[in-house]
Amino acid sequence: MLGCWRAAAAVSAGSGRWAGCLRGSRSISMAKSKFEYVRDFEADDTCLPNCWIVVRLDGRNFHRFSEQHEFKKPNDDRALHLMTKCAQTVMQELEDIAIAYGQSDEYSFVFKKKSRWFKRRASKFMTHVVSQFASSYVFYWKDYFKDQQLLYPPGFDGRIVLYPSNQNLKDYLSWRQADCHINNLYNTVFWMLVQRSGLTPVQAQDRLQGTLAGDKNEILFSEFNINYNNEPLMYRKGTVLIWQKINEVMTKKIKLPKEAEEKEVEVTRTRTKVVPLHCDIIGDQFWEEYPEILAEDS
Repeated sequence: MLGCWRAAAAVSAGSGRWAGCLRGSRSISMAKSKFEYVRDFEADDTCLPNCWIVVRLDGRNFHRFSEQHEFKKPNDDRALHLMTKCAQTVMQELEDIAIAYGQSDEYSFVFKKKSRWFKRRASKFMTHVVSQFASSYVFYWKDYFKDQQLLYPPGFDGRIVLYPSNQNLKDYLSWRQADCHINNLYNTVFWMLVQRSGLTPVQAQDRLQGTLAGDKNEILFSEFNINYNNEPLMYRKGTVLIWQKINEVMTKKIKLPKEAEEKEVEVTRTRTKVVPLHCDIIGDQFWEEYPEILAEDS
């Protein structure tokens, strides 16, 4: 403590030798030191105004990660639900996220057009989303993989894209959902050929080379009696996260007038929560049902 008081005296006298002791101090600012010029090297990364800010993160080398942790193929409900839990945590902890969409090992977070969070600095948006998501993944792992130890820390990369119009944003989310369908249909057929027909991964890949969606559906139905349209919506459509008002009924102990003992009564409270949906977002129905997502004043 004495060392930092001496440092304060040194800085106030014009010396910058002890500035390291004063990080976080409001009384003496680094801006007053001779080292202030280094801030000129910081690039301006302010996001353009009046644009939707989308942060998309992807699992780094998750092909290896899923093999090492014995994920079920083609879809592992534990992994998908864990990703959604992490995304819900991001939406709850950070500000101004209007909607999120996820599939496989990726999630996209859409920040409001008018957000002023961290003065719209791209680096702040991306680092906060990725770090919050990654730490949540480790923190909640045991809740979903009860019998599987986390062997090493997962990694995620992130990127930021700005979309100036509502239609641009809707097209972006449509692109990600279309990608979900294409990948899931391929993976479903691929793993059926490997797991049930006994093909090697290379043979299954060769079998599917050049096939169209109709061909893959035919293989599933004729060879495995699987109607792809009956597969779970979470696999085919991915997961949409939106804010919804939910009525929660809880039990509360209260003491009524002229009563000696407390009594338990049911109380209904309305709370806004992050709710997962598995539905189509390419058509207009979703956006007509939830117009508040794109509302300017939302």
